[in-house]
Amino acid sequence: MGTLVYDSTSIHFDDRLLTHLQIVIVQKLSRNESFLMSWKDSPSVGDGRSAIWLTPNTSMQFKFLGGKVPEINREWLKRLGESAESSTGLLVTDEEGKLALVGTDAPYPGTLR
Repeated sequence: MGTLVYDSTSIHFDDRLLTHLQIVIVQKLSRNESFLMSWKDSPSVGDGRSAIWLTPNTSMQFKFLGGKVPEINREWLKRLGESAESSTGLLVTDEEGKLALVGTDAPYPGTLR
């Protein structure tokens, strides 16, 4: 399970999901664009929803548990990118387009199945 450290907050995602999020986030921030990112919380962290406002001026770190870069799913990347461009902001979803569940008690960390 990887971690996105944003400001002083650590958010845990499956490495594969985090890799795809990293690509979308870096693309947006490199264009100097701020945007909202939101996800579904697992029951272990309240079973609600969380969101953060990402800006080019905020420090961020992507920490991956695994040493290999996962294979990139171009279709998933496209859907995440389109979401980031929308008025709702980047909605964190799994490869099938379902809302990703972020937390330690998901059957597959970072996904809602």
